[in-house]
Amino acid sequence: MLPSEHPYHTITRQCQAHQATLVAVSKTRTIEQTMALYAMGQRVFAENRAQELMLKAPNMPLDIEWHIIGHLQTNKVRSIIPYVHCIQSLDSGRLFEIINNEAMKAEKKMRCLLQIKISAEESKFGWSFEALNAFLRAGNHLSYTNVTLEGIMGMTTLTEDHKVIRKELHTLKEMFDQLKTDYFSNHTHFNTLSMGMSGDYLIALEEGSTMIRVGSLLF
Repeated sequence: MLPSEHPYHTITRQCQAHQATLVAVSKTRTIEQTMALYAMGQRVFAENRAQELMLKAPNMPLDIEWHIIGHLQTNKVRSIIPYVHCIQSLDSGRLFEIINNEAMKAEKKMRCLLQIKISAEESKFGWSFEALNAFLRAGNHLSYTNVTLEGIMGMTTLTEDHKVIRKELHTLKEMFDQLKTDYFSNHTHFNTLSMGMSGDYLIALEEGSTMIRVGSLLF
């Protein structure tokens, strides 16, 4: 990184080299802080909580693409549908159904990523790979016509051990490839592997991530 260069420009170049998308995680940041990144050229932002998304989205430029990346409670789906472009944390069949129903009412197609749990930490959400396979094998998702599945998302264990992190990221890439082959081989839009955050995004890019979610390094 050049001494005078903002991390945004460095990370953007790294993403371009790997043909990956940078999602700027603006959780807990003010609108002014978020707009500073917007002024540098960033257009894809993510929030953890529905309340923060609903506070920022109506008060910021309309060309921003908003993602929700935190655990989404079913009773919050209706309120975020008008503002969110992609829900990365689709982690249950019940949430799938509610997103589809609310998107249908809003006459909107909702882009979603299936969140898979690759960490043993209790605080992390997501499908087990076995449960997700069973759900997709049953084919119920095919009737949810207002949800477009674009790929998967996962979060690694909070650890300094890069071997553990790389193994989890490698496993997630293998899961993505298997799901693509088994259920989405004819779906060109199923092409997003969202993995990698401020502490591990470089490893994630090496392991095949197509979308990284970076917050603290950018702010």
